[in-house]
Amino acid sequence: MVKRLEYTGAERKKLKDRKAVKAKMPGPQPIEIELDDETRKALQKVVNQHKSQQQQAQRAKIILLASEGRNHRQISRELGISIDMARLWRNRWSGFAPIPLKELSVLERLEDAPRAGKPSAISAEQMCKIVALACERPEESERPISQWTGREIAAEIVKRKIVKTISPRHAQRLLKKKTSNLTKFDTG
Repeated sequence: MVKRLEYTGAERKKLKDRKAVKAKMPGPQPIEIELDDETRKALQKVVNQHKSQQQQAQRAKIILLASEGRNHRQISRELGISIDMARLWRNRWSGFAPIPLKELSVLERLEDAPRAGKPSAISAEQMCKIVALACERPEESERPISQWTGREIAAEIVKRKIVKTISPRHAQRLLKKKTSNLTKFDTG
């Protein structure tokens, strides 16, 4: 059995005062987010759309809650995310504040930042050629197979001089990433 604590009027007032002092504690305060009606509606649209990516919808929720005056801890508890994630997206959003919505849309603001690392060695034009090759039947390239394999398509990419060298695994990975199973064809 749980014993319920009962407070007198004076004790209740003290507790209230402690909570008020705690709320006004010194230290870093989260950046205030102010949204105009157009931006709020655009964020709400991202949250409500079924076609929205889950990451973007969650980021939109973070911004909407931040604009209501919630702190990082409250946002993290409500959405089941880390405090760091709430802080990151509040700070990132505030960094975009000076840029008008006409120049940088809400969806662009909610996208991932570019990742560090080596840039791709395969250009967009080369990638288009590789995808076009994957759309061809292997027989058209005089290959005695019914569907492309990583080894066969890598050899054909090099033969056509799309790139100088490419491993079978990398060729297969590129196709898997860029195409919707275009390497399999109905041969019947």
